[in-house]
Amino acid sequence: MAATRTVPRVAASACVLAAAAILIPSAPTLLPGTAAPRASAACLAGFDCDMSSRIAAVDAYLKTRPGVTGYVVRDRVTGGVYANEHAENSVWTASTIKLAIAADLLNRARVGAIGLTPEDRNLMEAMLATSNDAATDLLWNKYAGIDRMAYNNAFRANGMVSLVPQPTSTALFPDWSFQKCTAADLDRLMDHVLTAMHPDDRGYLLDRMRSVDYNQHWGVWGAGARMRPGLKNGWSAEQGGWVVNSVGFAGPDERYTLAIMSSLGEAGGYTEGAETDTKVAEMLLAGR
Repeated sequence: MAATRTVPRVAASACVLAAAAILIPSAPTLLPGTAAPRASAACLAGFDCDMSSRIAAVDAYLKTRPGVTGYVVRDRVTGGVYANEHAENSVWTASTIKLAIAADLLNRARVGAIGLTPEDRNLMEAMLATSNDAATDLLWNKYAGIDRMAYNNAFRANGMVSLVPQPTSTALFPDWSFQKCTAADLDRLMDHVLTAMHPDDRGYLLDRMRSVDYNQHWGVWGAGARMRPGLKNGWSAEQGGWVVNSVGFAGPDERYTLAIMSSLGEAGGYTEGAETDTKVAEMLLAGR
């Protein structure tokens, strides 16, 4: 469990909030490089009519939910990418950034830039499986580089082009737990894992994402066991309220990817955010 940080925000440890129920009292856009919809009838470009109907239902559902949720769903077979109107909102990453850290460490080790020790591997397992903050601190500080920008430079190269480290009063800058990105960033990160990483490293991450601890059995997990989902979730109480995020994949050969970022503000907390993220995944992907 990570030590409490004396900083101008309240970071919720991923190790202790699994069952927390603390409450703190539209037109779609497309990601860069995707084609504008030329849908026939009710079908969106790149999606069949069933998925198009699911997307419409999710957009309607989100209008009834507390806070603001941005999401991006991608069909890696047809090439369809749908980003809702909040997909470019800048939101605290919480622990979703741990997926970016793991991907970067594996990429650097693959080309011989660093040598990951057995202890490092154990820390990475804890960071992904239980979202352990202390393990993440150790890996971050060990491999951040002399100017501490090694990770952030790699994150941008790996698709998180809108990621911005946030200033803190006491922590060294930048710090993994003080960063903001968008759902579109998380979508591009997931696509990087699936399309650009070495097959052995990709297989390792997919296995770890499918084997997360019970405290992450929500969000993209809502796709259902038959879809064999894998994910990295993040949840924390920030200045301005809770954020509850999920990024992952589901379906045969990881056909679908989904990135969700819910910013609750004063409208709710962990429970409401996790319910929203899980329902979005269920509505979009269950039974596909």
